[in-house]
Amino acid sequence: QSHLGIVTASQQFTISTYQRLSLYIVSIHDIATTLQTPIYHQSSQSEFSSTMVPPLITLEEHFFSTAVGDALHDKHAEQFLAIPGLETQLTNLDDVRLTDMEKGKVSLQVISHGPGTLSPQQAHDANEQLAAAIQKHPTRFAGFAALAVKDPKAAADELERAVKQHGFVGALIDCHVNGKYYDGDEYDALWSKFQELDVPCYIHPTWPSDDMGPRYTGNFTTGASKSLGASGWGWHNEVALHVLRLHASGKFDKFPKLKIIIGHFGEMIPFMLARIEKLSVRWGKIKPFKQVYDENIWITTSGVWSLDPVRTILANTKIEHILYSVDYPFEKNENGLKWIEELEKSGLVTNEQLDAIAYGNSERLLRVKAPARQ
Repeated sequence: QSHLGIVTASQQFTISTYQRLSLYIVSIHDIATTLQTPIYHQSSQSEFSSTMVPPLITLEEHFFSTAVGDALHDKHAEQFLAIPGLETQLTNLDDVRLTDMEKGKVSLQVISHGPGTLSPQQAHDANEQLAAAIQKHPTRFAGFAALAVKDPKAAADELERAVKQHGFVGALIDCHVNGKYYDGDEYDALWSKFQELDVPCYIHPTWPSDDMGPRYTGNFTTGASKSLGASGWGWHNEVALHVLRLHASGKFDKFPKLKIIIGHFGEMIPFMLARIEKLSVRWGKIKPFKQVYDENIWITTSGVWSLDPVRTILANTKIEHILYSVDYPFEKNENGLKWIEELEKSGLVTNEQLDAIAYGNSERLLRVKAPARQ
């Protein structure tokens, strides 16, 4: 932790696992509420009881690998006692996770590693661990690869290996590495690989770097500072900025078939879309941002259990590009289920649109398969 009270990206794997998880929890509480083509994952109809709830596929669902956790466990074991159950939920890729999925009627969970800078070896080992879990539960789990994004070539190679060898359906990466975004030419190898493999990249928030830290400190508590730098604001701002930087640098012109997923109802972009569209024409790129938004960007519902944002999103976002997600285990599957039920009752969407958000759009984007509506 820096003297400013901000946990930085460079420190993420030198501090304890408990500290990293605590920041994630505190900040969420503050805002409260194989093959070239990836394999299909067919969920068994018999595993689910009869219900009016459609099949549910979730995409922003995390675990922490033993590749980064084992070395810290013994030293900080007593600290995990302060967060009952969370360590198990994050590290379990078996019965605990499946039980929690049933509580929220989740048919298929696309699992990804939690935020934090990984080395190439750690990314490889994390993907091997996840692949073994998917092999054990192929009807319930699919995977987004972990990548060592600090090394674009190594990340591209690991993405290809995970997709071709293990049938992973894409990758989830942090929105920056120590404050560095991925709009530079050195990252073309990675974006080219995503396009070549025709799998999406989920850009996920991470903690502020040392240089970012001061903007989230001020005449308020350390807890407020941590939240502002994380899920209280900074995480969403940084992902949105990253997407705009990719557009401004011409990545969507150079890689027109690139598929980007962003969470938390689009990380604020839908609510600024008209202004972005108006001003981004000055950037001199071939594809205007609204075209990029319509063709290259998908958004998920992860961790936002309100119907208010839906009204705006339905007005400016293609229904085919809206995906259900939970953000497990930092959010409960049961809360997501309640939101789905409220959306169905609200009249904001038709049954066909609800099915598309709940599972149909993810089936098409990821080439996975959930059971038919019961």
